[in-house]
Amino acid sequence: MTRTATRALLAVLVAAWWLVVPAAHGARADDPVVLSRDGQITDTVDALGDRRGEVARALDRLYDNRRLQLFVVYVRDFSGRSPQSWSDATADRNGLGTDDVLLAVATHDRRYGYSADPGSPLTQTQLDDVARTAIEPALRQNDWAGAAIGAADGFDAVLGGRPIPATAVTPGPADPGGSADDGTSATDLVLPIVLVGGAGAVAAYAYLRRRRRAAPPTPPPGGQTWGPPKEPAPMGLRELDRLARTALVATDDAVRTSDEELGFATAQFGEEAVRPFTEAVAFAKGELTASFRLRQQLDDAFPEDDATRRAMLDEIVARCGRANARLDAESEDFDRLRALERNAPAALAAAESAALEQTGRVDTAQAALAAMRERYAESAASPVASDVEQAKDRLVFATANLERARQAVEAGENGLAAVHVRAAEGAVDQAARLTEAVDRRAQELAEAVGRLPHALAETEADLAEARGLLAGTAEDVPTADLQGRIARAESVSADVRRTVDAGRYDPLDALRRIEEVDTALDEALEGARESASGTRRARALLDQAMLTARSAIGAAGDYVATHRGAVGSEARTRLAEAQRRLEKARLLADEDPQSALAEAQQADGLARRAQDLAEQDGPRSRRARAAAGPRPRRAPAPAGPPPRCVRQPAHGLGEGSG
Repeated sequence: MTRTATRALLAVLVAAWWLVVPAAHGARADDPVVLSRDGQITDTVDALGDRRGEVARALDRLYDNRRLQLFVVYVRDFSGRSPQSWSDATADRNGLGTDDVLLAVATHDRRYGYSADPGSPLTQTQLDDVARTAIEPALRQNDWAGAAIGAADGFDAVLGGRPIPATAVTPGPADPGGSADDGTSATDLVLPIVLVGGAGAVAAYAYLRRRRRAAPPTPPPGGQTWGPPKEPAPMGLRELDRLARTALVATDDAVRTSDEELGFATAQFGEEAVRPFTEAVAFAKGELTASFRLRQQLDDAFPEDDATRRAMLDEIVARCGRANARLDAESEDFDRLRALERNAPAALAAAESAALEQTGRVDTAQAALAAMRERYAESAASPVASDVEQAKDRLVFATANLERARQAVEAGENGLAAVHVRAAEGAVDQAARLTEAVDRRAQELAEAVGRLPHALAETEADLAEARGLLAGTAEDVPTADLQGRIARAESVSADVRRTVDAGRYDPLDALRRIEEVDTALDEALEGARESASGTRRARALLDQAMLTARSAIGAAGDYVATHRGAVGSEARTRLAEAQRRLEKARLLADEDPQSALAEAQQADGLARRAQDLAEQDGPRSRRARAAAGPRPRRAPAPAGPPPRCVRQPAHGLGEGSG
């Protein structure tokens, strides 16, 4: 596997996003398959023939000796995907975990891949050694059963500290399943997940994966081959669109992960020492921002022709590639700087201190949330309603990892300690973000309470002005339109006053509603007002709009950051566009408050849409599907604190490339 196959894992911190669907009998390799429910062998091309029982016994031996499940899959081809991508996607689809390994063989394409969780007891060196010694020799002579037996016996040997036994090769048919219908159209091909979106906050697992996966010198991208590779099918526009969406998710996760890693390193070594990495992250952010802007244009109401659309999608993929390449270029030096393995005891002490500090902040945030719920309507606190409990879950996870890290340090296993320390650091960082979100929401609500009386007074003044114009003879004011806007403003203003008088209400929502109707009145009155008066009103409304937009963007951003393994490209695109428009509003505020107001209101709407989309993605977590995976010997893991996303690659500083 190449360096670009390293994986970042958000261990037990963020949700994954995939749905398990039933597989039809005789499924071809057009999609990553659902593994057989009858055991650990899925053979869609009858590659094993009468040796299936021999393979099953080898898999049973491995499990009995090491409690490691090896799943083997034989398909005709990987439908244009890289072996690594296909294997990882199949493992993800079936919910394989730390004690599972997947070996996938494409008999017609003569390629194979294997997928192991970053927390697997097998190191990358061990995986590669078994592949070279026990898997590839069998595959070269078409011994399909021998490859699986060799893998099982090889894993058993390396975990027991023994040499990998040589496999007795029994040549078999060159292309089992080769007579299958080959009429798959381009539209049947599934997107190669070259940049499958990952979870990025716990880059410890990426650190482990990077340390383990020293690449063989000349593998094809993302997988292995023992024969001449087939030319990949040309990618259609639909597949390219999916690839661009996937690249956006992966790169967004990579940048977020790198930003977090950079924060830890800056605190430890100072800004000057990490300047090259700061510049790399800034460059990647710029490319990502431009990519999201292109995605937003593709998603808007003005369709592009196919040639333009393809060019824009190609640019998204290229920009994401450049962002990841820049992060990758700095990752090795970044790793040396952090050197958690060498500094594990000191890093452990720092992480324990940070976790203790966050525990106190969680208690404060819980009190603030209780006060919000008592004072305001439920909708006011809803964006942060679960943040305290989630923060507690993160800290439970952090505490467990810190304890494991301490045990590892005491045993002299600094490498293992570094992994657990980094996992704890990521958990503490997310707990901090969640508690800060509660505090920020409380401040935003208090600010909205303070602004609302003035906003209502301004709206009443505008209503009085509008009624006066309506009673006059101003020819430049459309009467019917103005009447409608007056009626709407009167209705909303009265309703807001009633909710305020009732006691428990949502100040941000009330302020947003008043701002919207007042803006509509201002538009109708603009032609009849003096320029200076219109500018003054725009500035007043802009302050309100900036508050509601900041609040909506903050809430959506927090959700994406703490559920990144589950959130897809559409929510991230809307969030990025909201951030861009809010920044534009800031830049326009002094010279053109009317335009700035429009941008801020657009930012608010986009951020709220991003939140909705992210929450629609978020519940699709691994926890809800843990029982669906083909795990015949083990009961599903109990639902616990935050579900985790496995085997989803993401680039980033502190994790090589993904």
